[in-house]
Amino acid sequence: MSKKEKYESRTEEMLAPIAAENQVEIYDVEYVKEGSDWYLRCYIDKEEGVTIDDCEKVSRALSDELDKGDFIEDAYILEVSSPGLGRQLKKDKHLEKSLLEEVDIKTYKPVNGKKEFTGVLKAFDENTVTLGTGDEKETEDIVFNRKEIAAIKLTLDF
Repeated sequence: MSKKEKYESRTEEMLAPIAAENQVEIYDVEYVKEGSDWYLRCYIDKEEGVTIDDCEKVSRALSDELDKGDFIEDAYILEVSSPGLGRQLKKDKHLEKSLLEEVDIKTYKPVNGKKEFTGVLKAFDENTVTLGTGDEKETEDIVFNRKEIAAIKLTLDF
């Protein structure tokens, strides 16, 4: 397990009881370097959406626990927030919750001459993601190899 994975896993373990106490769920935890700074980002969610107060309560409690545990060697910035409306779908649990929702898929290399697709998330498994494209009259399913996918996000409707 890499340092990054260890930090994310340990943080998620510390975050679980705090999230439960605040009636929010853990959407994701990531430890990333941007420029010269390290960020420990914790995304929380709940059915009706998280508030700034939710983020603040979770952040304060988690910060205290992280200070006690003191297992992250680098200086880092802690961020606790909502995953947002156009949230990235990284894990199977995210895809499961988003089945039959409209999503945007970006691929590393062109597929059928394109790198960006929008459609309904119809299915997924360990190796593939199936996207339904077109309209009610003419639908076409495109099956992507998960290794080809750079990002999957919920489509923003305005």
